[in-house]
Amino acid sequence: MKSIKKYLGIVWLLLAPIIIYLLIQGALDNINLAGKKDINNPVIWIIIIAIFTPIAVGLMIFGWYAFKNEYSHLPESSKEIED
Repeated sequence: MKSIKKYLGIVWLLLAPIIIYLLIQGALDNINLAGKKDINNPVIWIIIIAIFTPIAVGLMIFGWYAFKNEYSHLPESSKEIED
């Protein structure tokens, strides 16, 4: 199970920048000021990118901790938590 967590950590680390790149590439391809559809509006793309970028960064952080085996032992009670 630990090796699965480690490999999935690598997947999350690689997936997050790819998601951000695809969002920006999609925005550059679809923004057209002469367009009449909602997908052509740059404001919509700014909102989408602004929402999903912190999510992708959080995914990268989660992947980093999974890769470093920080989740190998989770406390079962509050007595196990160290300060």
